[in-house]
Amino acid sequence: MDDPEAYGEVEVRFLQPYQATKTYLCPNCNRDIPPGTGHYAVVPKEAPDLRRHWHRGCWDGRTTRRAPTRGRR
Repeated sequence: MDDPEAYGEVEVRFLQPYQATKTYLCPNCNRDIPPGTGHYAVVPKEAPDLRRHWHRGCWDGRTTRRAPTRGRR
């Protein structure tokens, strides 16, 4: 789910470090979000079963990143 907003309006909740009790996988960078790390839970309102947990930086920077270009250096 690279673009959860494609499903319509999303609810973004910040989870405080003390609320983060499990390891989650960030869908943007495919890295773990370890327990005790503050992060966002992003929930499409029309598809709440597609809730994903994102690093703060990954979510905040998602609209400014460009797709990688292949073959260019």
